[in-house]
Amino acid sequence: MNDTEALETHVQELRRGTVVLACLRLLRADGYGYGLLEDLQTRGFDTDANTLYPLLRRLEKQGHLTSVWNTDEARPRKFYRTTVSGERLAAALTRDFAAIASSIAALPEED
Repeated sequence: MNDTEALETHVQELRRGTVVLACLRLLRADGYGYGLLEDLQTRGFDTDANTLYPLLRRLEKQGHLTSVWNTDEARPRKFYRTTVSGERLAAALTRDFAAIASSIAALPEED
């Protein structure tokens, strides 16, 4: 594995948990999968559908998201929203993320 491949692998691992937090925070307002995917990418969370949709289903199964089908349009869409439990999880993850970022910032810089 060359340096570029190693970096990409580690960046992917680093971002994996941040996508959970980003979804919980973005879905404080109703959102559907593809729209959320675009919103995440616009905000710098490079995620693909094969990662996002299983994540949404898992968060819903865990009780952190709720969903409803909207069949008013020609193409039905499943809309998700963060639950009270998801709000608590997002708050805890936000605090932990901030603490980790602060700890990393306090590490010695490269010479």
